Amino acid sequence: MLLKRWIPLFILVFVGVLTLIHWFVPHDPIGSLGRDFSQFFDIIASFAIILGAANLLKLQSLKISQRKKGWPFNLVTIIAFALTAWVGLNWHSYFGSGHHYLAGTHVNNPDSHFFWVWWYIFTPLSATMYALLAFYVASASYRAFRARNVEATVLLVAGIIIMIGRVPLGQQFTAWLPDHGFWSGFRLERISDWIYSYPNGAGQRAVMIGIALGVVSTSLRLILGIEKSFLGEE
Repeated sequence: MLLKRWIPLFILVFVGVLTLIHWFVPHDPIGSLGRDFSQFFDIIASFAIILGAANLLKLQSLKISQRKKGWPFNLVTIIAFALTAWVGLNWHSYFGSGHHYLAGTHVNNPDSHFFWVWWYIFTPLSATMYALLAFYVASASYRAFRARNVEATVLLVAGIIIMIGRVPLGQQFTAWLPDHGFWSGFRLERISDWIYSYPNGAGQRAVMIGIALGVVSTSLRLILGIEKSFLGEE
């Protein structure tokens, strides 16, 4: 039990401290070891993809075996997953090209089967999902943009300006203003770009700073041994 507790904690502290130090000491051997440890993320992510695929097949198969509501869609998911994986891993999937490549090198080749699946099946389905999300965004915007107070009013006005200034029809409202000079700054597309670049950009930077501080605090809690949830402890 003692080894089960302290060995993972030692590995975590050692790798975490070395990965942190190599950003400040880029010289070998610390720099090379830190860069090597940074590649562990890609290795873990690769295994996570495998686990995610296995979990997908497990959940979908469970729903099919139990004949839950909508189980034919789960069957379609498994079939589509299997076909896409087979096409993506099959290095002979070329339309009469006569060439043989290793798996994965044909992903961006317009003559491959995988490119056809990606461009003509996955991409339209993704566009459909985003199109359906537009209705939910419109509904949420209707509830959020009600001018109940000053902040909501500012949000409402900024949202309207950005939406109008981003489409050609809305830009025609101020098309009579000159393209250069002082009055050009009052064109709707210019105001929309200014709102998007400066107030919105400042808000995004604040969010990113908050995320960075959260990552730093969580990393320090792990390195210092304060956070031990990865050991299965509360």
